[in-house]
Amino acid sequence: MKKVLSVCAVLAVPAVVIIGAAAFQDRYYSLISVLAAVLTCVPFFLSFERGSRPTRRIVMLAVMVALSVAGRFVFAPIPFFKPVTAMVIISALFFGSEFGFLTGALSALVSNMYFGQGPWTPFQMFAWGLIGFIAGLMSDPLKRSRILLAVYSAISGVVFSLIMDVWTTLWADGTFNLSRFTASVVTSLPIMLIYIVSNTIFVLALFPLFNKKIERLKLKYGI
Repeated sequence: MKKVLSVCAVLAVPAVVIIGAAAFQDRYYSLISVLAAVLTCVPFFLSFERGSRPTRRIVMLAVMVALSVAGRFVFAPIPFFKPVTAMVIISALFFGSEFGFLTGALSALVSNMYFGQGPWTPFQMFAWGLIGFIAGLMSDPLKRSRILLAVYSAISGVVFSLIMDVWTTLWADGTFNLSRFTASVVTSLPIMLIYIVSNTIFVLALFPLFNKKIERLKLKYGI
């Protein structure tokens, strides 16, 4: 039942984002971001009832979000080449779907306090959150196979780009137009390619570094 509630909460986020973008365009993006952030937290709060030591999970969440945000800062001079997606995937692999979703959503919200909040923020929150949520569901096979992990990382770049193209389409006049969406996708193909390459590089490079350390921390602190 709790897993069903978590999935419902995750599905509610895109509904709020899309309806808010269509109804208000760029006028109330801050309100939409707050609502999306609240809905994002629901699965994580629900997970407290299933596990022990919630305070330690919160600390680990803060650490993973901080590393994700710091990585976005460090690579800011290189357009679109960022380790955020990799950190979100890694968080989900070791701590679960809810944790991955919240890491992704909060990484977008917090880092955009520096890069700039806007109507794109809720879409970034959902895109990274969704990538983390699915990675958590597939954690066992992804951790066992580097090839599968690389493929998922590449697909995540496509998913993120397509979701942001939805925002680009809605931003024009608040309506979804298939021809305009197609044009946005075609125009953003070079950016999508950068997402694919950067995600794969960062995940394959960072996963071995975090693997033993996080497993040791989980065992030591019973997370």
